[in-house]
Amino acid sequence: MALAVSTTSCDDFLTADVRGQENLDTYFQNEEEVNAFVAGCYFELTKMDWWQVSNAWLMSDMTTDDLWDGNTTQDDGYQDITHFMPNAAANGIIQNFWGARYQGIHTCNEAIARIPGASMDEDLRNQRLAEVRFLRAFYYFDLARNFGGVPLILEPLDNTSGMGRSTLDEVYDFCEKEFADVAGILPQRSEYAAADLGRATRGAALGLLGKVQLYHGKMADAKKTLGTVIDEKQYDLLPEFGQVWDIAYNNSVESLFEVQQAYGGDLYNLGGSLTVMTGCRNGVGDGWSWGQPTSDLENAYIAAGDTERLRWTIIKTGCTEIAGEDQFNKFIENNLTKDSYQGGVDNSEFQDCKKLFGWTDDYITTRYLIKPSQHKSARIIRKYFVPLAQRPEVYNICKIPLNHRILRFADVLLMYAEACQATNDEGNARIALNRVRTRVNLPDVTSSGNALRDAIRLERRLELAFEQCRLYDIRRWKADNGKSVMANLFGPDGSFVKYNTGDNADMYEKNNQGEPSDKGIRFSESRDLLWPIPQYEIQHSNGAIEQNPGF
Repeated sequence: MALAVSTTSCDDFLTADVRGQENLDTYFQNEEEVNAFVAGCYFELTKMDWWQVSNAWLMSDMTTDDLWDGNTTQDDGYQDITHFMPNAAANGIIQNFWGARYQGIHTCNEAIARIPGASMDEDLRNQRLAEVRFLRAFYYFDLARNFGGVPLILEPLDNTSGMGRSTLDEVYDFCEKEFADVAGILPQRSEYAAADLGRATRGAALGLLGKVQLYHGKMADAKKTLGTVIDEKQYDLLPEFGQVWDIAYNNSVESLFEVQQAYGGDLYNLGGSLTVMTGCRNGVGDGWSWGQPTSDLENAYIAAGDTERLRWTIIKTGCTEIAGEDQFNKFIENNLTKDSYQGGVDNSEFQDCKKLFGWTDDYITTRYLIKPSQHKSARIIRKYFVPLAQRPEVYNICKIPLNHRILRFADVLLMYAEACQATNDEGNARIALNRVRTRVNLPDVTSSGNALRDAIRLERRLELAFEQCRLYDIRRWKADNGKSVMANLFGPDGSFVKYNTGDNADMYEKNNQGEPSDKGIRFSESRDLLWPIPQYEIQHSNGAIEQNPGF
C-alpha cells in the first residue's frame, strides 16, 4: 500500500515537505518520518477542503433552529438532511463525511501500528502515539454523535466488507477510554513551545472526554472531568467575546483544540473554507451564502438583552456597522459598484426593495445590504467573517487563515454548569454559567431547578452558535413533556415551524420561499435524532451494516 504524506494547514509544526509516494513497509524509520505522518493525521481533521468535513459541520447547524440552508439561487444537497426528507440516506454530503472520517481513522490506525518501531526518543514517540490516538477518538466521536453506533475499526484493514456496527455505548466507551488514557500522556498547553501550539494537549483530551461523557449521560463523570480542566487553570475566557473568532486570536488562551489553518498562497490549500461558504453572494463577492442565521436565533439574543454576542454572531442586511470591520464604507461601496461573486453588477433589486421593504435612497447608500432574493434570511454568519484588513491576497475557499475552533473554554464552563445542575450542585453551576455571562455584560442568573437548567441551555445556544454544538444539544436534551427538545422545535406542531409559517414570521424569510419556510415539518422523533447511515455503506458492507430506524 502506498502512502502520500500530506501537508496540513499550519505554517509551523504541521507544515511538512511534500514527499510524494513512500512505501509504508520502509517508512517510519526515524523521528522526521513519524512527525510527517502524524501531520497527515491532523490533516484529516478537515482535509483542507470544503466538501468532505466542513460541509457536513455546516450542515449540522443547518439541521437546527439556528441556520437556514440559505442560498436560494442554486439547488443544494442539504435539504435531504436539513428538511428531513425521506431520501436522506442517499445524500452525498453524509457519504463524503463518513468516508472522510474513516479515511482519517485508517491513517491513524497505520500510525498507531507502525510508530512503535521508529528509532526516536521514547518520550516523544509516546507523545506522538498519544496525539494520533486522540485524533482517532475524535474522529469516532464525530461519527457517533451523528450516526449512532458505527463500525469500530482499530487496526489497519484494507477490506472492511462484512463488518457490522458497534453500539453507540461501545463507541462512546472507546472514546472515553482513549481520551482518558492519552490525557495522562499528552503535555499541558503551557508545556508546548510556540511552534507546537495546535497539537493535542492534556486539556483537549480531558475537555473532549467531558463532552463525550455529557453526551453519554454520565453527568457525575462529566462534572469531575470538566472540573479538572477548570481547576488546572491552563485555559481562561478571552477578555472580549469579539476576540474569540478573530484571526489574531488563533490558538488563544480560550482554545483547547482547533483546526490549524493558514494562507498558502496560489499553490497550496492550507486554509479554511467556511468564511467563503457562508459569505454574502452579492457585492464584494464574499461567498456562496450557504448557512444563514435564522430570525429565530436573532430573536433569542434580543429577548435575552444580549446585544454583544448578537453583533459578533450575526450580520443582518441594513446594518450600519459590522463588528470588527474598520472599513465598513468600503463594503457599502463594493455592494454598489463591484462585481458579485457570480460576476456582474446588478443592483436593480435594491431599487425593487424600496417598495417591498420600505428602503429609501439614503438607506441603500449608507447601509450594508444583503440581497433578500438570494438569501433566505438576508443574514450571514459573523463568526466566520474576516474583515478586509485580515483577508489574504487570494480570498477563496481553502485559503482563509482563520482557525476553526473545535473546543473552547466557554464550552467547558457551560458543560460543567450543565453537569453540576444535573447532579444537584447548583452553586457551582451558577458560578460557571455566570462566568460566561459576565464577559458579555449580562446579569448573574440566580435561579434554581428547571429554570436554572433552561438558563444553561439558552446560554449554550447564545454563546456557541455555529460551533457544531446546537444539533447535539437539542437531540439529547429532554423537555418537561418528556420529548427531546428537538421534537418540540420541529414536526408539524414544532414551535420553530409554527413561527416561520405563521403571521409573525420574519419579513425576509417569509418573502423568499426559494427555501421553504416549513423547514422541519417532516421531522419525526423516532427517526431524526440521528442521520441515516449512507446507503452506499450499507450496500458495500453486504448488509452487515444496518440502517438507522425509519430510513
